Amino acid sequence: MIPPISSLPAIGSGTGTAATSPAGGSGLSSSAGSSGGSSGGFSTSVTNAIDQLQQVQNSASSSAALAAAGQGNLADAMIAATQASVDTQVTTAVANKAIAAFTQVMNMQV
Repeated sequence: MIPPISSLPAIGSGTGTAATSPAGGSGLSSSAGSSGGSSGGFSTSVTNAIDQLQQVQNSASSSAALAAAGQGNLADAMIAATQASVDTQVTTAVANKAIAAFTQVMNMQV
């Protein structure tokens, strides 16, 4: 069973509320386009993506627990675990790309 990630505080000055229902697909797909020109838009998008990833992982964990207890469907538990795994890989890849881009910008000579 995958232990859930503890909730994270908001990044920057934004409050970062969690989405009430997952949009399906990767954890970043629904919030990536909302960065716009507002202040804190990027930090809110990142916070929402992490919160959505946490919800997917919690769902996978509870599905696995139900399946292990004989009360849930094993196929649903496997689908939820695979979705949580893919969402985690996408989130990690996006974070790595963001860090690499930040490092590249910081190394630019002015």
